[in-house]
Amino acid sequence: MAETLLDRLIGRTRAYGCDRWKGHLQTAVFAAIVVFGIQAWQTRAVPGGQAPNVDVFLVQPDGTSSKITLQEWRAQHPGQPVALHFWADWCPICRTEENSITRLTEDWPVLTVAMQSGSSDNVRNVLQKRELPWSTTVDDRGDTTHAFGFNAVPAFVVMDAKGNLRTPTLGYTTEISMRLRLWWASMLTV
Repeated sequence: MAETLLDRLIGRTRAYGCDRWKGHLQTAVFAAIVVFGIQAWQTRAVPGGQAPNVDVFLVQPDGTSSKITLQEWRAQHPGQPVALHFWADWCPICRTEENSITRLTEDWPVLTVAMQSGSSDNVRNVLQKRELPWSTTVDDRGDTTHAFGFNAVPAFVVMDAKGNLRTPTLGYTTEISMRLRLWWASMLTV
């Protein structure tokens, strides 16, 4: 049986399409390896295991403030993972994440850490001006941020239900990535 022109065109189209998808898949895998490699290098100083139990000065969305330890705050959310988001009022990338963090706080416990953003009054004013309903700790010298192994902002890390640090990121993190990290940590404790 003779091959028709249409059959030859369909065969070539399929072969070309398959080769293109293989090339795209290889590029995507390579890009993922590069991204994960960079992220691993950037977060290499983040301690493994239990989160450091640091003293924090907590500023609440209603304007009240108190001194507490990180473990005491963590204990207020038993049996579920919590997120720590490190940010600064002067950081433009942190500004782009604000809406994502605000939406995340509606579904998950999130403690934000305002690194080198001034006094508690300044942080409170920033939160009120930008209408951010976040529980925030004031890290005026960057000691808390550095205790977690971060040397820049924004940064994001999940503490699982047992207080272990999981899936740290440095730089812009998408909301879906934050949610997936929290979901993953919740699956690890089941």
